[in-house]
Amino acid sequence: MKDQYFESVIGLEVHAQLLTQSKIFCGCSTRFGDKPNSHTCPVCLGMPGVLPVINRLVVEYGVMTALALHCEEVPPRSIFARKNYFYPDLPKGYQISQYESPLALRGYLEIPAGENRLRKIGITRVHLEEDAGKLVHGEGPESESSFVDLNRAGVPLMEIVSEPDLRTPEEAGEYLRRLTAILVYLGVCDGKMEEGSLRCDANVSIRRRGETALGVKTELKNMNSFKNVEKALAKEIERQIELVSKGKKVVQETLLWDPDNEVTLPMRGKEEAHDYRYFPEPDLLPLVLEQAWVEKIRGRIPELPQEKADRFVRDLGLTRYDAEVLVAAKPISDYFDETVKIHPEPKRVSNWVTGDFLRIYWAEGGGPVKMLPQNLARIIKMVDEGKISGLIGKKVLEESYKTGQDPEAIVREQGLAQVSDESELEKIIDAVINENPQEVKRFQAGEEKLQQFLTGQVMKKSKGKANPKRVGKLLKSRLGK
Repeated sequence: MKDQYFESVIGLEVHAQLLTQSKIFCGCSTRFGDKPNSHTCPVCLGMPGVLPVINRLVVEYGVMTALALHCEEVPPRSIFARKNYFYPDLPKGYQISQYESPLALRGYLEIPAGENRLRKIGITRVHLEEDAGKLVHGEGPESESSFVDLNRAGVPLMEIVSEPDLRTPEEAGEYLRRLTAILVYLGVCDGKMEEGSLRCDANVSIRRRGETALGVKTELKNMNSFKNVEKALAKEIERQIELVSKGKKVVQETLLWDPDNEVTLPMRGKEEAHDYRYFPEPDLLPLVLEQAWVEKIRGRIPELPQEKADRFVRDLGLTRYDAEVLVAAKPISDYFDETVKIHPEPKRVSNWVTGDFLRIYWAEGGGPVKMLPQNLARIIKMVDEGKISGLIGKKVLEESYKTGQDPEAIVREQGLAQVSDESELEKIIDAVINENPQEVKRFQAGEEKLQQFLTGQVMKKSKGKANPKRVGKLLKSRLGK
C-alpha cells in the first residue's frame, strides 16, 4: 500500500462560539435560530462612526479556556487587530480578531496513545475574534438567489489553534472530541457542530516517513461533525498521496468537504497572513489583564473530563474504558455521580449508565438528562433484589426515562414483578420442554450450552418476568441434570 511510505501531518483550527447572551462588541442578542437580521445594530452592521466595546464575559471565557488547556502564558497585554478581506457576510470589510498578540500561548491537550498512555498535542494559541454573518442560499421562491443574515455577525468566537502534532484522522477526531468536552464542561460553548457553534478547519500535508520537513498543506472547511472531520481528512490524505506517488505536486489551497458525495472540492487558493493586511484595531485599547483577576478565574475552573475520569478509576474502581465513556458527555457524568450517591455501587451503576441508559439518552436527543437519578437507582435496586428481571428492568428504564413516571409505579401498574413462585415457573418450563423436544434431548445428552437456550425460551414465554436463577435450577431438576 502506498500510504505505508507516507505519514500525514495535521493541525486543527477550532472556532467556538462563546455562550454569552450578547455579542462581543455590542449588546445585540446571540440567540440562535431567530428571524434573519433581527439581532443587529449599527455596531455589528459596521456603520460609520460607531465604536466597539469589549464584552468582559468573552474575555473571562477565553482566559478560563486557556488555563484549562495548560497555556504557559496568558500575557498581561494582548491586542485586537483588523483582518481585512471582502465577503458579502462581512459588513465592515474586515474582521476584528487577534494576531501578533493573542490572548494565550503554548498549551496542550492529551489524547490516548495506546494502553493507559496519553500523548500531548500542542496548542499554539488561543485568541478572540468576532464571527461573520451567514449566507443563505436558494431558499423559498427565490431559489436561485442568496441572502445575507447578519444575526451571527459579531457573535463572540474563540479560536484554538493546535500544533501540527496529529498524525491520523482518528487522532484528529479524538482531539476534537476531547476539546469539545472541555469547552462544554467549562460552560463556555455548547459544542453543537450541527448549528455552527463549533467549527473546525483542518490543515493537512503529507511527507515520506522519516522526513522532518513539512509538506505543502491544504486547508479543509465545511466539516459539521466529528465523523466528517475524520472522513474529510482521510480522503484528502489519500488524494495527496496519490498525487505525490504520480510525481505531481500538491497545490496549497482551501478545500470544501462535500459530505453527501464524500469528496473534497477546491474553494480558493489558501491565503497567507500578509493577504489579510493585519494592523492593530484603532478603535479598541489593548486588552490588559491583572494577574489577580486571572487567578480568580483559575479558581472557578470545574472538574474537567480527564480529572473526572481519573477520579472514577482511582476512587470508584471503574475501568478506564467505562470512565472515558461516562465523561464524554457532561450531563451523563454528572448523572452518574448523583446516582452513585443514592445507590453506592459504582460498578453496578456504571454498567447501567454506559449500557441501555446511554442508548436511550442519545436516542432522545441528548442534552439535559430527563430522568431523576433516584429513578435509575430504584430500578437497579429492584433488579438486584430480584423484584424484577434485568430484561424487565430495561423496559422500565425506557418508559421511566420517556415519561418521568416512578419505576415502582410502572412495575405495579403493568404487573411486571418477577415471577419466583415455583409452581408458576414449573408450568412455563413444562410448556417449553414440550415445545422443544430435540433441544431437550441434546441437553440431556450433555450439550450444556443448550441450558441457556432453554432458559431464554422460558424468559420469552414469561415475557421477561421469570426469575432466571430459579429457572436454571428448576430446568436442571426437571431434566435430571
